Amino acid sequence: MCTHQPSCPAVDSPDHDAVLIVAAHPEQGWNLLCYGTIVFDDTGELLPDGRAVGPLRGGGLAVAA
Repeated sequence: MCTHQPSCPAVDSPDHDAVLIVAAHPEQGWNLLCYGTIVFDDTGELLPDGRAVGPLRGGGLAVAA
């Protein structure tokens, strides 16, 4: 689906978030990537095939009071 040169990484590649943003909607908290994935500010994603990827949560970082 990507027509850029060099081509953006594939949806299933480890660096799949390093693609061109074709529509940014920061006021709504999401971006549309060039191959059709919607990425939300909380790191959740909707993939082009309709699957949802849950947001990544912190790795147990403690916050001092």
